Amino acid sequence: MPEIEAYKKFFAAKEIDAIEIDGENREEINADIEWHFMGTDNKRSTSKSVIIHEYASASTAPFSKAKNLIKQVYNRKPDFRLFLNNYVKGEFNFKDNIPFGFRDMGIDELFFNNNNSVTKEFDFIYTGSVEPEREIEKLLTRFSENDLTQKSLLILSKDFSKLAAQFSSFSNIRFAGPVPHEEVAAYIRRSRFCINYIPDKEPFNKQTPVKFLEYVALRTPVISSRYDWIEQFQQQYGGNYFFLEKNLSNLNWENVSANTYTFPDMHSWSWDTQIRSSGVLEFLKSKFPGLQF
Repeated sequence: MPEIEAYKKFFAAKEIDAIEIDGENREEINADIEWHFMGTDNKRSTSKSVIIHEYASASTAPFSKAKNLIKQVYNRKPDFRLFLNNYVKGEFNFKDNIPFGFRDMGIDELFFNNNNSVTKEFDFIYTGSVEPEREIEKLLTRFSENDLTQKSLLILSKDFSKLAAQFSSFSNIRFAGPVPHEEVAAYIRRSRFCINYIPDKEPFNKQTPVKFLEYVALRTPVISSRYDWIEQFQQQYGGNYFFLEKNLSNLNWENVSANTYTFPDMHSWSWDTQIRSSGVLEFLKSKFPGLQF
C-alpha cells in the first residue's frame, strides 16, 4: 500500500509522528489519531482518539456486495471517512452524516525523475498484484506462445510461487519481488514497455491503478487493457497508449513497437496534491487547531 508510506512522509515533514502497526497490536498505541485502512474495524472502546476510516477499494468477488454490506453495518462509526472515489463511496452506501472526503491514488516524487537512458534489460514489465482475481494467467499464457516467447517479461510482485512454477519452462517469463516501493522505478526504467493488465470487471475497472500512474509518470510506453477508468483518464488527461483486445490477440512485438506513445503531465497526481485535496487536513485542523499543513 504505497499510500501508507506517502502519509508517513507527509506527516513526518510536519513533525507529526506517524507509526504503522498491524491490527493485532493496535491496543498498544495511544495516539491522538487512529487512521484505519479498511478492512474492518468493529472495535468498541472509550478511546479519545480521532478515528479515520479510509476505503481505498471496494470489496472483491466472491460475495463482494455482501462484504461491502457487512463493513457498512458492523464497522464502528469513525469521525471521518476517506474514499478512493465516488464509485467506492457508492459501493458502501453509508447512510449517516459522518463527514467524508476523496483521496485518489498518487505518485511518489521519485517517479518524476524521467531519466530513461538506462540500459533496457526487460522487454516488458508488469508490477502489482498477481492474485487469482487479477486473471494474470491470461497474460502469461500470451508470452508462452508465438513471437512473444522471444521477448522477456518481468513480473514484479509477491506471492507468485504458483504462477512461477506453472510457467517455469518459459525462460522469457521472470518473476521478482517483493521489493521496497522506492526500487520499483528502477525496474520500470530498465523496461521497454509497461503492462497495465486490468480485468474489465468491478471493482478493478472502476479504481485507479497505481502501476499505470507510475508508468506514465516515468514516460515509459504503456500497454493496457481497455476499461472504464482508463478511458475516462485518457479523455480527461490525454496520452496515447496501446490498448489490448479482450482476447489479447493484438499483443505482439510488431504491433506494440509500431504504436505511437505520448504522456500527459502527471504532477497533479503527486501524493502531496492528493492528500491536500482530500479534505482530511481541514478536518484534522478543526479537531486540532494548532496543526499546520
